[in-house]
Amino acid sequence: MDSIGSILLTEALPRVVTITLLIGAGVALANLAVEYGLVEAVARVGRYLTEPANLPDEVGTAVLTNAVSVTAGYGMLAEFRESGLLDDRATLIAVVINTFFGFIQHIFTYYGPVLVPILGLHAGLMYVGARASISLSITVVGLLAGALLLRGYEYDTSTLEAELPDDEDRSTHGKLRRAGSKTATRLRSIVPRLAIIYSLVLVGVEYVDLESAASVAEPLSSVVGLPGAAVPVILVATVDPTSGAIAIAPMIGDVFTPTEAVITLLLGGLFSLTVSTAKRSIPFQYGIWGAEFGTKVIVVNTGLRAAFILVAILVLLAF
Repeated sequence: MDSIGSILLTEALPRVVTITLLIGAGVALANLAVEYGLVEAVARVGRYLTEPANLPDEVGTAVLTNAVSVTAGYGMLAEFRESGLLDDRATLIAVVINTFFGFIQHIFTYYGPVLVPILGLHAGLMYVGARASISLSITVVGLLAGALLLRGYEYDTSTLEAELPDDEDRSTHGKLRRAGSKTATRLRSIVPRLAIIYSLVLVGVEYVDLESAASVAEPLSSVVGLPGAAVPVILVATVDPTSGAIAIAPMIGDVFTPTEAVITLLLGGLFSLTVSTAKRSIPFQYGIWGAEFGTKVIVVNTGLRAAFILVAILVLLAF
């Protein structure tokens, strides 16, 4: 059995440095892609999804904006609702349609440059694919709901006077400066957790029989056929999905297959809906919509996410 110092120097440190470099490069490229408009180009298809959902063209602009900034996209929809362009039903459907386009941004800025390097190519792409499928399915539900529930709707576009945000410094220097600042901020938030949790997990794998330590939770994990070691990972992922990914990464291939790792993280994501609702959704949605309509948005968003996470888990279990 290797000493703790040996494990930290020969296993933890090389992995942390490698992943940090990959994340740094990926996040930097992602931020440059955002600055130079690549994300907008990918999301431009959003403009053409409003017609089959019986929504006004203006909503297509909000959908596109959502791919760059969820807050800005929601803010535009709030303006449309307050101006009278959209009623509550149309606004809820527009919010649901926004789901996949909000996810597009996270592919470039989080899932691709952060989660895939942490989990490895196989498990990472499986997890991103599962998350993309969940988001896309929710958007399809929104499109179908619009086609059925908004049939015959007429919109008074004269109630809305479009406003564009003030121009920022779009010079090459400005773009590079903003991309560098965002990259440094992201790394400062990730690398300390990466180093601490990766070190703890690698030491734990060496010194602790995780299967025996988690035996008390075996009935819970066995329901979906996961190793007992999945339980602590689920608990960590419930509080922080990135930390959950960091925790499970060293065990992929030994304790977990890639599919089991993805299912474990999805279960953590399912349980984390309660945490994210309390910490982020309630203040965010209430701030934009007010308590009454904000509650409707939270119920619809959380309900659909929970339902399709369960569907994704069942699909993975079937294979």
